[in-house]
Amino acid sequence: MRTKLTEMLGIEHPVMLAGMGGVSYAPLVATVSEAGGFGCLGASTMTPPQMVEEIREVRRLTDKPFGVDLLTAMPGGIEDQVRMLIEEGASVFVAGLGVPSQVVTMCHDANVIVINMCGKVEHARRAVAAGCDLVVAQGTEAGGHTGTVATMPLVPQIVDAVGAEIPVVAAGGIFDGRGLAAALALGAVGVWVGTRFIATPEARAVPGYKERLIASREDGTVVSRAFSGKTMRVLRNDYTTYFEQNPAELQPFPAQLGRSMGDNAWHLGGGPETEGVDLDKEGLPAGQGTGAIDELIPAAELVRRIVAEAEEAIGRMTATLGAAVAGGASDGGAG
Repeated sequence: MRTKLTEMLGIEHPVMLAGMGGVSYAPLVATVSEAGGFGCLGASTMTPPQMVEEIREVRRLTDKPFGVDLLTAMPGGIEDQVRMLIEEGASVFVAGLGVPSQVVTMCHDANVIVINMCGKVEHARRAVAAGCDLVVAQGTEAGGHTGTVATMPLVPQIVDAVGAEIPVVAAGGIFDGRGLAAALALGAVGVWVGTRFIATPEARAVPGYKERLIASREDGTVVSRAFSGKTMRVLRNDYTTYFEQNPAELQPFPAQLGRSMGDNAWHLGGGPETEGVDLDKEGLPAGQGTGAIDELIPAAELVRRIVAEAEEAIGRMTATLGAAVAGGASDGGAG
């Protein structure tokens, strides 16, 4: 399945692993890239030395392309970290929570592709103006920091606005190959998949995260500012409910992040050895595809399944349309 995305990134399949902070570490990233997709490190929860260590581990595990995801809005700027990811051999920089205008030239001078996460059409236009090479149109169904516009209306509007200038990837609530087929139909060139990859053996997660995700229904998430001060889709629990009932206590980013950490409600980036995790208060980012996730699937198999399911879905649509056209012609001839 070849698209502008596979050509641009030098990959086999138009399936990108979301750079999920606390989840997308070297084992998962390398596995997705080795399977022909595009792995992306979630470096927003890493210190600079940890990020460098993880990049080197990905490089040790695979020679395939991969990227690094950072938050533009983090205090102190991102210039030094972007310089590090360039020096360590990442081929793509993915920016969330803002357009990374200050580092686009730096990346292009090093032949590093710049991708910007967008939740509105205006975000995509600003990304194009800043020189970004690709945008991810992320609907509100997505886990983690998210906006207010749903994937189905957002993707084609961003495609119409900037698709003639740069490629658009779809994100938000995509968990299988039917989502990839739908994204292609909407004009996207691939998909950015997060939550489904959490439920893989290779994903990093605190104790109970994957099990709670598998047990969750399609309505088990909520958009909350409880954990960072910015709107974030997470699994609903007692902590999110508390701030729904006490909104006056919410603080802006990053003060609220400090509050949740102080409340021992934020261990993202911790592994299975992490102690003191209370799932009734822990911040567990997750998208609305949770109700479709009922088992752990190895990440490489998941990439292959998504592509095979997409091809099957496209085949069904082609057959259905062909039958409809044939039936219409037959009816017309009989008349």
